[in-house]
Amino acid sequence: MLNIAWHTLRTRLVSFVGTFLALALGAALIAAMGQVLATTVDSPDRAPQRYAAVPYVVVPDEQLRVETWQGEQSRPLAERHGLTAELAARFPGAVVDRIFPAQVASGQDGMGQNKLGGDAVGRPWSASRTAPQRLVEGRAPRTAREIVVSAGARVGDKVSVITRSGTKPYTVVGVTDGPPTVFFTDDQAARLSPRIDALALWTRPSGVPVLTGQERALMDPNREGDERARDNANTIVGIAAGFAVFIAVFVVSSTFAFAVAQRRREFALLRTVGATRRQVRRMVYGEAGFVAVAASALGALAGPYAAGPILDWLVGLGMAPAWLVPSRQTWPAVTAFAVSVVVALAGVSVAARRAGRVHPAEAMREAAIEPRVMTWGRLLVGVGLFTTALISMAMNAVSDPQGATNNKSFMPILMLLVAGVGLLAPIVVRPVARLLAVPLSRLRGAGATLVPAAAATSVRQTAATAAPVLVAVGLAAALLGAAAMTDAAKTAMQAAPVRADYLVLPEGSVGLDRQLVERLRAIREVEIATTAPTSMYTLEGKTALIQRPTEAVDPARFGSMLDIPVTKGSLAQLNDRTIAVSETWELELGESAKLWRADGSEISLKVVALLAPNAPSDSYVTTAHAFSAPVTTAYVKLRPGASARDVESALRRSTQGHNARALTKDAWVSETGDRRGSASRLGLLVVLGIILAYTAISLVNILLMAASDRSAERASLRLLGATRAQVVRYVAGEALLVVAIGVLLAAAVAAISLGGLWSSLVQIAGPIAISVPWPAVGAVIAGCVALAIAAAVAPALRRA
Repeated sequence: MLNIAWHTLRTRLVSFVGTFLALALGAALIAAMGQVLATTVDSPDRAPQRYAAVPYVVVPDEQLRVETWQGEQSRPLAERHGLTAELAARFPGAVVDRIFPAQVASGQDGMGQNKLGGDAVGRPWSASRTAPQRLVEGRAPRTAREIVVSAGARVGDKVSVITRSGTKPYTVVGVTDGPPTVFFTDDQAARLSPRIDALALWTRPSGVPVLTGQERALMDPNREGDERARDNANTIVGIAAGFAVFIAVFVVSSTFAFAVAQRRREFALLRTVGATRRQVRRMVYGEAGFVAVAASALGALAGPYAAGPILDWLVGLGMAPAWLVPSRQTWPAVTAFAVSVVVALAGVSVAARRAGRVHPAEAMREAAIEPRVMTWGRLLVGVGLFTTALISMAMNAVSDPQGATNNKSFMPILMLLVAGVGLLAPIVVRPVARLLAVPLSRLRGAGATLVPAAAATSVRQTAATAAPVLVAVGLAAALLGAAAMTDAAKTAMQAAPVRADYLVLPEGSVGLDRQLVERLRAIREVEIATTAPTSMYTLEGKTALIQRPTEAVDPARFGSMLDIPVTKGSLAQLNDRTIAVSETWELELGESAKLWRADGSEISLKVVALLAPNAPSDSYVTTAHAFSAPVTTAYVKLRPGASARDVESALRRSTQGHNARALTKDAWVSETGDRRGSASRLGLLVVLGIILAYTAISLVNILLMAASDRSAERASLRLLGATRAQVVRYVAGEALLVVAIGVLLAAAVAAISLGGLWSSLVQIAGPIAISVPWPAVGAVIAGCVALAIAAAVAPALRRA
């Protein structure tokens, strides 16, 4: 039977080209994604940047250590202590480095629209040689009012520099290369930031812990950002690879199901001449095996060469560190080959069993009408997948609505729903075809009758052809719609408690400096409340030391600006000896909790409020626990009788020169939503690109298979008097009807999935709209229509 399979494969080359391309693309993607994953996981950390030119660095031990019955637990302190002046005096040849937020003030207009400037750190000039950062223009600073910058200004410019204490005027006397840095004289840097962050030495010190080699990278400012970018790349690559496998199974299954439906008489003839069911199944498996081995080998060999462009794309989207270099490992290619072959054989298994069940008597049939809409096995599996998806959505809505904001939990449910609807599609083909036949009945000619009749007659073939459209349109609508809805829910949750009329926000790591906050408080027409993010450490389960984010607020002013939802207790009781926490802390109202503050000091705080799940922060404390944490938001509320125009003018004057901007609440909500939406769409671009590539190949392949199988039918139409134009219109009408059926099935998938998501989100964010990205969905539908018509009409024009 393998010999027959080989010869059958050669004579039906067109039927297997699309499957070959889909499997080759899948293997190439899996191999490429594997290479990218190997790069992001196995690549060594970036070489030291800040202290690349100095071999030894002495830094303070800034770890919180707590003894538990399982041993010592440690976490990095959010509030740094620095080295003592006595220790620095022991090493007179060392560079005393101080690192603190500093920004060259940018030009602004309107309500704080930033024109120039960027985030930077301040350091003493003596530390410039530790990277090194070399002068490219000008000279070193000599006085307290002279600076050297790496960007944002030129020699001779008079600029203002913003630090935590406020803004002061300086003259730029030099420009360096390297990362954004503002260099002061050593004495001025000491005045601005007394804390000593590191000692850089060229000879090994004794008696103190020292960083050498790759350990020096621990002091680099971009280390946390690099790790986040690694995690983002790993997540995107994993999701893309998962969808590649899912779509490959879908494509191969639909293609071979279509092929088996076409070849029932062929299989019946084989049974008639003595072939057993097992031999027929073996032949179908053999055809799939030949295609899978060849396609998988090609894709596995070619895929690793795409790792570089994919990595560059992720870097361009800000989803991977720019310094990663693609690794050259063999396991991604081997894995891609094995997975693709398994996917092909798994995808053809149902079709092979159906082929083996063909009865010899079917060889005598003249009609092409399918005997049954679907098998009991397909019906049970389809109902099972569909029911599982519905139950999962219901359970999420009842037990964990908060988890709906995580798109990762939505994707598996969506894939179950798509698979279930795809398997059940033959049930709805005839009713949908009859429904769509109603508007067609008003058209002149026999095509209005023939088009829906052909779809209703060949139910399985119609369902197999509509499956790629279901996948493309359904996933595009559901994924983009879900992302928009979760972003809207998060924005609504963040905005709902805000009672303030304006928000003042910083542009950079400096935060809102103390001078600016004082200027804001001096505006008589408004009330001001600020928040500063800090940390608290808890020992959970008496074994795990956890760092939790905390907002430090002024309770006296805070209540009029934010209406924080609570389930128990009241934020009115918040003071220096109390805390408000979310339910994830697993603390009871009135319980005194043993905590550690950002500087490592131990404290006991009483729980006076339990925050609701939709609260904007995990916990709240007073500003007494903020230490040096920067103010990140100032909430502004108009006093009774105050003029909004006068307040806007005062806010504009106050923020001028402080790299901060004042926004109305509505503008802030809109900007927050736009920023979230932009970030969410980046990851979906990768996934949707894979989906559309696969489905385009599958749609074209199945339509070409159908066209080659129905050439005799078109010839009969010509013999009955149909013109070439009428045949082409008939073929195009069939293609459009199949796309319409796929779009309706996709609409059902999108409606059910987005409705289930809405039922969860509405519980935590209040009323939100079910969002459908019509422009994107319309573009996908238009692409399906264009491909379907082109693939159906081209053979008809050639043979009509």
